[in-house]
Amino acid sequence: TGPGVRYPIDWIYTRRDLPVEVIAEFETWRKIRDWQGGEGWVHQSMVSLRRMVVVTGSQRRLRADPDEKAPTLAFVDPNVTGRLLGCPHDKPYCRIEFENFQGWMKRDEFWGVYEKEYIE
Repeated sequence: TGPGVRYPIDWIYTRRDLPVEVIAEFETWRKIRDWQGGEGWVHQSMVSLRRMVVVTGSQRRLRADPDEKAPTLAFVDPNVTGRLLGCPHDKPYCRIEFENFQGWMKRDEFWGVYEKEYIE
């Protein structure tokens, strides 16, 4: 509940690689927010720089190219996490890796990237 070990523990993450947003910092502590709006403080050693995403809404298509008409490589269920590989500035799609599949998904179909954020 606060930036240190003297504060009570509110909840514990038990699932690896969930994407979080760092919303505040105090010394070696980071206040994070998850995709469901939950907030809390964690030690900086518990936060990775690897960018992850979580699929939101309904089942989504992972496409071969950043285009609505591109072939579907896989269907990805809600709440599945993946690794964010990039989001070009000229496309509404981001490149994501789910297990052994790499492909493209619209940025409004997952949580883990800001609306106007571009990652090359």
